Amino acid sequence: MSDNQAFLDHINEGYKTKGDFLTMGAAMHKGETITEAHVKIPLKTLNRHGLIAGATGTGKTKTLQVIAENLSEQGIPVVLMDIKGDLSGIAAASPGHAKIDERHEKIGIPFDPKAFPVEILSLSEQDGVRLRATVSEFGPVLLSRILDVTSTQAGIISVIFKYCDDNKLPLLDLKDLKKVLQFATKEGRETLEKDYGRISTASTGAILRKIVELEQQGADLFFGETSFDVQDLCRIDENGRGIINIIRLTDIQDKPKLFSTFMLSLLAEIYGTFPEQGDSGRPELVIFLDEAHLIFKEASNALMGQIESIVKLIRSKGVGLYFVTQNPTDVPDGVLSQLGLKIQHALRAFTAKDRKAIKLTAENYPISEFYDTKEVLTSLGIGEALVSALDEKGRPTPLAATMLRAPMSRMDILSDNELKAVLKKSELIPKYNEEIDRESAYELLNKKIEKAEAEEAKEKAKKEREKLNKSSSSSRKSSRKSSTTEKAIIKVLTSATFIRGALGVLNKLLK
Repeated sequence: MSDNQAFLDHINEGYKTKGDFLTMGAAMHKGETITEAHVKIPLKTLNRHGLIAGATGTGKTKTLQVIAENLSEQGIPVVLMDIKGDLSGIAAASPGHAKIDERHEKIGIPFDPKAFPVEILSLSEQDGVRLRATVSEFGPVLLSRILDVTSTQAGIISVIFKYCDDNKLPLLDLKDLKKVLQFATKEGRETLEKDYGRISTASTGAILRKIVELEQQGADLFFGETSFDVQDLCRIDENGRGIINIIRLTDIQDKPKLFSTFMLSLLAEIYGTFPEQGDSGRPELVIFLDEAHLIFKEASNALMGQIESIVKLIRSKGVGLYFVTQNPTDVPDGVLSQLGLKIQHALRAFTAKDRKAIKLTAENYPISEFYDTKEVLTSLGIGEALVSALDEKGRPTPLAATMLRAPMSRMDILSDNELKAVLKKSELIPKYNEEIDRESAYELLNKKIEKAEAEEAKEKAKKEREKLNKSSSSSRKSSRKSSTTEKAIIKVLTSATFIRGALGVLNKLLK
């Protein structure tokens, strides 16, 4: 048996599957693509999460595009985080190219260009379906972890939420939360201390500063109504294909806190609302997190713990998470250990640090009798990658240096007119893009404060009137007393006795 035949048998046996699958491409051996040595990923294991890594320009985004297209073909909805703004082309068919035909001939599968159903979403003021969530939906625990507050401050946030629940004060946006915090240490201080305990002004001041920091990254656009229903991410088009939801994030690359806030909110909402799937044989939703290091950048230990917990638990809801980044070391070990599918594009060894990273990366893959993993990692070409997945029984598949298939859709962005056409067809824009600012904690507390101030002013005016009335009464009494005294004096001075006495004194003086 030839070496190539042994390799072909090794790959075909390792990637054998009975159920539905995605074909990623064909395995390569000694620099040659082995036609029909297809690397197949079972749908059954796609909720076990994954990693797509590699240096800039090695083809990570196109690999993401290939997986998203094939999931859509299988009727599985997809969410893509479009950080670089180069994924909208999925809505248009590939124009084709001779090099694509040559690639697919080597792989042994036909190339079939086509467009896919796309929904454009946005966290900011960019065109697309607006994604929002209310402060109440976040809850005190998640919000405290996002703000990275102390345990004492987290306790105050919990008290604030409890006070708002008890007094029917909706917490919808950040101005609601700031207003309640200010109220708790000013006008409402006595009330809150009586029912919930003392709240430190220093602690509320620290929380307010954290909220302002979050606002400066654009979170004021994210918090509010209409709140996005995550079930709308799971739509299927009229042809039975899963909708590919592209979230435009090109303007928040320098706002890691907003990105991690949104992602944690999305994952927590999905985990809290999706039913348990068990072993369903296919995922309900697959989420790709491009530039994944932004999620973990500057994340606190509490936030990291929350992310790791969700990654571990959310697969039971039929949801797969795929992290796309330049180096596997960008992803924390606690998350990396949960990833079943690993697609590793080329890494570059320019420095000693790079070589060390390559050595660590190689150790994350199964040992192969056909490859020197460290050597392959630096010699892969564009559109080639090391692949290791899980088979239908959850066992690691053989390591395969793979010639990846090309995307069926356009490997470029949509023009402005094409983008407007996609947005015009959206069923979700009318549902979510109307801004609502209904009466909530901010307005209700302002009314309460205005009413209290009006009553206080009324009481003060009443006291002033009473004081004035009392002063006038006292003045009248004094005036009456003075008048009586004057009359008494006049009476004495004009009496006959007084006159006779006075005349008698004068007579004596004149003698």
